[in-house]
Amino acid sequence: MKISLLEPIGIDGSLMEELAAPLKAQGHEFVYYDSKTTDAGELYERAKDSEIVMIANNPLPDSVIEKCGKLEMLDVAFTGIDHVGQKACRDKGVVICNAAGYSNETVSELAVGMAISVLRKINQGDKTVREGGTMASAGLMGTELGTKTVGIIGTGRIGVMTAKLFKAFGCKVLGYSRTKKPEAEAEGIIYEELDELLAHSDIVSLHIPSTAGTKGFLSKEKIALMKKSAILINCARGAVVDNAALAEALNAGEIAGAAIDVFDMEPPIPADYPLLNAKNTLLTPHVAFASKESMVRRARIVFDNLYAYLEGKPINVVKI
Repeated sequence: MKISLLEPIGIDGSLMEELAAPLKAQGHEFVYYDSKTTDAGELYERAKDSEIVMIANNPLPDSVIEKCGKLEMLDVAFTGIDHVGQKACRDKGVVICNAAGYSNETVSELAVGMAISVLRKINQGDKTVREGGTMASAGLMGTELGTKTVGIIGTGRIGVMTAKLFKAFGCKVLGYSRTKKPEAEAEGIIYEELDELLAHSDIVSLHIPSTAGTKGFLSKEKIALMKKSAILINCARGAVVDNAALAEALNAGEIAGAAIDVFDMEPPIPADYPLLNAKNTLLTPHVAFASKESMVRRARIVFDNLYAYLEGKPINVVKI
């Protein structure tokens, strides 16, 4: 078989050689591209004639997948697959496998770090020191994390890991999910209905996927249910929030702050994007998944996916 990795996945050449060595030993052709592209024509050139294509978070649209006549399996080095042409995969019977679990620790650590940064006004403190100011002059009195009630929306593996970290600081943790999960309750998560969770939480942290059913999940009406003193953390997917409404709520003082890692598009963000001019925001350019450790875990998972598929026992298959 021909296997093509269309973009870098954040590991060095020696590990890539180690992971790919069995492929070559089994007589497969492995092609690796060390640069990203969003050009559909170039993506097709890289993917054509491949039975298996591997990608990370670079878009692979329906138009490319439709033309890949030999494609059997798409191995996605990411958790979400909303950047993949799922219709074409369904139509062609292409199996999609993902790397679920590789960034549980990485995302949850950033969510907690963001919460602390907003509560303790760390960004403002850095700016104040550089401008010759003081705590008093800049109004930098913060609040403690451990006294807060945290609402986790989405109690999958990342949501539960995030809850465990918040609980380690002494937080009370509420949860909302379509189904209650025993493993979440075992970690002390108290389930509430969505509206109740939003009304009761000092911090709301989102951990749901981007699907047709979750687009705009946190709407203007839902944001209005949050406390004026509450902050929102989004390390999930940008599309699950009405971000224009969020910016309005921040500027109107309807909620106290937000820390956002994901947007309605991948960075760079347009200069007129509402959150860029919203008050009390901490913005990062989609880095929640990225650490040296998570990149190694991710690579090992996607190559495990690959070898399992070749053995006729696919794992981490995503239903589409």
